[in-house]
Amino acid sequence: MMSVLYEQSGRVVTLTLNRPETRNALSADVVDALVDGLNKASADRSVSCVIVAGAGESFCAGGNLHELRDLTVTRKLSQPELADWYRQGIQRIPATFHGLDVVTIAAVHGHAIGAGCDLAAMCDIRIAAPNASFAESFVRVGLISGDGGSWFLPRVIGLARAKEMMLTAQAVDARKALDWGLANALADEGALTEAAMAMARKIAALPPNALRGTKRLLRKMEDCGFDQGLAEAAQMQAKLHLQPDHLEAVAAVLEKRQGSFTGAV
Repeated sequence: MMSVLYEQSGRVVTLTLNRPETRNALSADVVDALVDGLNKASADRSVSCVIVAGAGESFCAGGNLHELRDLTVTRKLSQPELADWYRQGIQRIPATFHGLDVVTIAAVHGHAIGAGCDLAAMCDIRIAAPNASFAESFVRVGLISGDGGSWFLPRVIGLARAKEMMLTAQAVDARKALDWGLANALADEGALTEAAMAMARKIAALPPNALRGTKRLLRKMEDCGFDQGLAEAAQMQAKLHLQPDHLEAVAAVLEKRQGSFTGAV
């Protein structure tokens, strides 16, 4: 059984974590397949948006506790070896998300726990089912968010709320997630897949190079000052001005019709 399913419909790819028997825990095979799927989609110019979903009753239960216990109990890894295990393993997920040019949407149902909550926070947009539950539960098992969540989550919901989630390990339900900005929207009961796809198709209907350019610009803005930020924006804008999709987009707006975009550069 494939640990992550890759399905494309038009300019939208759906990556489905496919280990329902573990509530899609992020074991090594799932990490590898998810990273491979994300990189494949981002490298494919026919793709504008990726939906990340989970098979079964939950989105993602986070790290595999049996695998984590094995690191020290059975394999007896040292502190440097454990740090390398994180860098070469699960931390490949946040590193990949941070470098993506495609837009990402998390379709969250059931539990999004620990690294599963962080996985949702790594996406650009989150659509939650009514039964969705988010928890930064690392301290409950004597750990911290070692997968990049401490970088992503405060940028999504603010530092004070991120601290509350991380320091109490208490779950946040779908309604509170919406109020806090952890969820962008709530889907109707039984309609999560449709809601996520509707959002993805709305995004994918826009000029693909501008979408990818926006992702790259926002990434650059994270680490630069004001003047450098304006310079980066000017260069990106100048590049897009010279691409066919810009002229088609302007014509479509003026003629009050749907644009037809190719992603040509």
